[in-house]
Amino acid sequence: MRIFDFVSVKLTLLLILGIVLGFYLEPPLLPLLLFCFLSLCLMAWAWKIQRFFTLPFVSLTTSFGALLTIIALGKALPNHYTHFDVEKIGGWQLKIAEVLKPNPYQHRYVVQVNSFDNKPCSGKLILNIAKDSVLKPFQVDDELLLLSQLGNIQPPRNPHQFNYKGYLKKLGVHHQIQIKSEAILQTHLASPSLYGLAMRTREKIIQNLSQEEFGESEFGVIQALLLGKRDDISAETYTNYKNAGAVHILAVSGLHVGVLLLIFQFLLKPLTYLPKGKTIRLGAVVFLLWSYAFLAGLSPSVVRAVTMFSFLAYSQFLNRPTNSFNIIALSMFFILIMEPLVLFQVGFQMSYAAVFFIVWIYPKLQRFWYPDHYLIRKIWQLLSVSFAAQLGVLPISLHYFHQFPALFFISNLLIIPFLGVILGTGILIMLLSLVNLLPKALVVGYNYVIHLMNNIISWVAQQESFVFKEILMDGIQMFCTYIIIVSTVYFLSKPKFGTLIAFSFGIIGFQVVGITKELENHKQPIFIIPHSVKTPVLLYENNAKLFSFAQDSAAISSMVTQIKIGKQLNSVQFESLKNIYQIHEENLYLVDSFAILPPIKKVDILWLSQSPRINLERWLDSLQPKKIIADGTNYKSYVARWKASCIKRKLPFHDTREKGAYYFSE
Repeated sequence: MRIFDFVSVKLTLLLILGIVLGFYLEPPLLPLLLFCFLSLCLMAWAWKIQRFFTLPFVSLTTSFGALLTIIALGKALPNHYTHFDVEKIGGWQLKIAEVLKPNPYQHRYVVQVNSFDNKPCSGKLILNIAKDSVLKPFQVDDELLLLSQLGNIQPPRNPHQFNYKGYLKKLGVHHQIQIKSEAILQTHLASPSLYGLAMRTREKIIQNLSQEEFGESEFGVIQALLLGKRDDISAETYTNYKNAGAVHILAVSGLHVGVLLLIFQFLLKPLTYLPKGKTIRLGAVVFLLWSYAFLAGLSPSVVRAVTMFSFLAYSQFLNRPTNSFNIIALSMFFILIMEPLVLFQVGFQMSYAAVFFIVWIYPKLQRFWYPDHYLIRKIWQLLSVSFAAQLGVLPISLHYFHQFPALFFISNLLIIPFLGVILGTGILIMLLSLVNLLPKALVVGYNYVIHLMNNIISWVAQQESFVFKEILMDGIQMFCTYIIIVSTVYFLSKPKFGTLIAFSFGIIGFQVVGITKELENHKQPIFIIPHSVKTPVLLYENNAKLFSFAQDSAAISSMVTQIKIGKQLNSVQFESLKNIYQIHEENLYLVDSFAILPPIKKVDILWLSQSPRINLERWLDSLQPKKIIADGTNYKSYVARWKASCIKRKLPFHDTREKGAYYFSE
């Protein structure tokens, strides 16, 4: 049976289309509600006459997806906080919904808005609280009272920088609050939730495990492997797993839940010998999966994975292999109805891409070759699953992470066969730690196993020649790559002229995008002063090559790499920064912390950096510049004073902290 013969697949694809349209077009709520109602009436009429189902089916499902998205974004709802006078300082009542990983300066939370100035309202915010040695971090379900003003979330200040504002919009978050701990009052009337209880249970497990004799790096991996908490993993360990193509092991998702499903089904197999034993086993397996999700804190990735594999467990219970695609589509449809914005999260996309390709390609590979020798057959099956999953996530991985580890199959071959034992033992350790009955021998043995796994991953990651980095693939090229992969598999399975045409369109589309970007790189030279808080920087791009002029090249290596990948440039050359440059027949003079007067008489653009202690009024009278630029290395108070002076003189002033990178125009 073909995939598109399933109604669930059609429903899911139309729902996805509606979610995408709703997110990017953001239609008004009332007209959308009216359109949904008319589509429903049209659907009822088509059902009555038993004809013309296609149009109402498409319009109803698509508009329903858009409606769910508008509701999830929240701003169109009449009681959303943005409809109140939130530009002023007001009193907020907030509830902690999620604890984010803190940075060196702040504790960070996603909070649910309960009220503003005693007026009930809804919505989500990011709450950033300055770190205080006295302050104890808040937990999920804690309710806070504070007096503050909303702050906007800044868009990217530099070209090809991570769009944090766009990322938060896909979570339904549009604003943030910056505040100090002494301005917050915690209430004691917080209403508990199941999610909060799960998070506290997870924290109790982590606290109990932290008292055992686990190594520091091993304990960080254990938290991620069993509980999905990656906050304590060192940057080196995480990089090793990423370069080895095994970073999926550090995120509790489809792989872990799938392994647990197999373990639970194996352990509960004796139940099938009872009357209605298969039904009892199904219920017990689903219960155990959701119990594990609870212990793992009911994080979104775990909930999605358990939902998907609960549907797959039901599919196996029905014992109808042709239902696999149907069940995958149903689980996705159910998740998107409950949480439509999850469609834009990388974890969701990679999980379903991997599962879909495993279900689709793995049987084809087994039909292609089925070894007689047991050990060879098992190795081939493992490689087939790994290859199918990696093929499914390859375009997504290149689009978001710009690298591909060619030795992923070695990591999977060495780790995945033992993952069931590792997870099973880990869950036993978690349960024993909760009741304080964890034997020391089990701790020592498990710590050694994780240490060995880390060493294996580190060895694979050190083969840097097999890690292909700095690969750019935009959204259109990602879509074209999927067309190429799918059409190739179809053509190899059953050659048809139509699949060859699809393959050709994918190749042409991919090449057109690449050629267009290559032509853009050979346009006129570009000069940029990016936003940098560590060191002053001037960037010059010409003929697919980037020249970086900076006092400290190491401080800007990450930013320069992002620009190189984003623009598909061939190379980067670092140079020392001078104080005087001539750009497009204009003189640019850099005033740094030494505050030295320029040796030239004509200064067209004055670049202020590293908070120079100058009397800007006198400099302006003396030099008569046409424009002032202040980069991110300056104190905010200095920039505010300089800006006021420029406004007074009606002189153009560009603050990279406020306006982002400055582009020199011809």
